[in-house]
Amino acid sequence: MPVSTGDGLLAARGLTKRYGALTVVNAVDLRLDADEALGIVGPNGAGKTSLLNLLSGAVAADEGIIMLRGQPVGHTDAAWRCRQGIGRSHQVPRPFGGMTVFENLLAAATQGGGFSQAEAYDRAVDSLQLCGMLPQANRQAAALGLLERKRLEMARAVATAPSVLLLDEIGGGLTDGEALELVDVILALRRRGIAIIWIEHIVHVLLRVVSRLICMDAGSIIAEGEPQAVLRDPTVISAYLGSEVV
Repeated sequence: MPVSTGDGLLAARGLTKRYGALTVVNAVDLRLDADEALGIVGPNGAGKTSLLNLLSGAVAADEGIIMLRGQPVGHTDAAWRCRQGIGRSHQVPRPFGGMTVFENLLAAATQGGGFSQAEAYDRAVDSLQLCGMLPQANRQAAALGLLERKRLEMARAVATAPSVLLLDEIGGGLTDGEALELVDVILALRRRGIAIIWIEHIVHVLLRVVSRLICMDAGSIIAEGEPQAVLRDPTVISAYLGSEVV
């Protein structure tokens, strides 16, 4: 069902992106309410990351509109959207390796969030605490293991003070146990009132956080709704799961 462009904290209607003859996002309608956690699943190449790229402003849509707090933002770039409250993590963390964890967060707060030096210090400390990075505050980012890099990737986004946080396979490459550690962090962010859109292939981990689920295939949304209902949808089973998830 198409959404009203004024609905929710973040909304999109008819969002489309093409690269030549290839349509990677095809007329997607999406709504994210304040404090909501929305999950996105689908096979590789379904257009999930491309959708986050459009929402974050990393790339421009060919068609469609994006609304943040009821105002159109599709014409703005990623830096502007970040300062308006759209934070983003990436599949592969790329921190400033020669800087400490704390310095990475200061850079995120000042350059990404637009905070003053004093405000950025407070934002960095808060992000360290929320994301479980206090013991690593003075470590060089290059010395971190994968789980710690994932925590830092989230912490950098959190340091910009987002009202919407876009997570792109934050659990990728981690063991189930490590991914579950990140669940605790994400749940803490939800308790702070941060709305979340989370792309993830580790479905049972995703289900610990999200209240609504979207499945994409070939650039389009093929199912949306209560997570278990989506996972039992025959179209989703055929396109993505291969077998029913109980």
